[in-house]
Amino acid sequence: MSERHSEYDINSLFIERWSPRVFDDEFMIEEEDLKLLFEAARWSPSCFNEQPWRFYYVMKQHQGFNDKIEWLVEGNQKWARSASALIFLVAKKSFAKNGKKNDYSWFDSGAAWMSLTLQARMGDLYTHGMGGVHKDKVFDGLKLTDDDDVVCAIAVGKKKKLELLTESERESEKLSDRVSVENFCFAIEED
Repeated sequence: MSERHSEYDINSLFIERWSPRVFDDEFMIEEEDLKLLFEAARWSPSCFNEQPWRFYYVMKQHQGFNDKIEWLVEGNQKWARSASALIFLVAKKSFAKNGKKNDYSWFDSGAAWMSLTLQARMGDLYTHGMGGVHKDKVFDGLKLTDDDDVVCAIAVGKKKKLELLTESERESEKLSDRVSVENFCFAIEED
C-alpha cells in the first residue's frame, strides 16, 4: 500500500481514515466498543440539536447478521461479510419538536457518521460506508415509518493484515488519494 500525503499539516487521523474492503473475519467486536462509536456520534452538531440520526446495528456473532448482509447490494455483500458489525444509518425527516420538515437531516447524519468513523480509527477499528443498500429491504426489515430515510450502511471491523491478503484483495485495498484543495475551495473576491 502506498503512503498518503496531505498538502497542509493536519492531524494524521484524517489521512489514516480509510475504507477497507477486507476485514479480519476472525475479529469479533464487543458491544461496548460499538457503543463508543455511537457516543462519539452523539456529540455531533445538528440543526436545533435535533440529532436526527438513528443507528441500527448487528454484530457478526448475532444470529441475524447474515440476513442483514442481504440488505446490501450484491457487490457489497461479498466483502462486507468479513466485517465484525454492520450498521444502518437512518435519518428522521422531520423535527421532533414541531413536525416540520428537517432539510438538514442528511447533513447532520453525515456529521454523526464522520464522528463515528474517526472514533473508530482512534480505537484501531476501520469503517466502510456504503450507499449500495437495498433501501426497501432495510425499510421493511427495520419496520421504519414514512418519517424515516435510509442513508447508508456501515461495515465496522479490524483491517486484515497485509501479509494475509490475496493478490486480488491487495488490488482492492490500495489507498486512494484526494483531489487538491484548490479543486474545491474558492476565495470570494471583493468587488
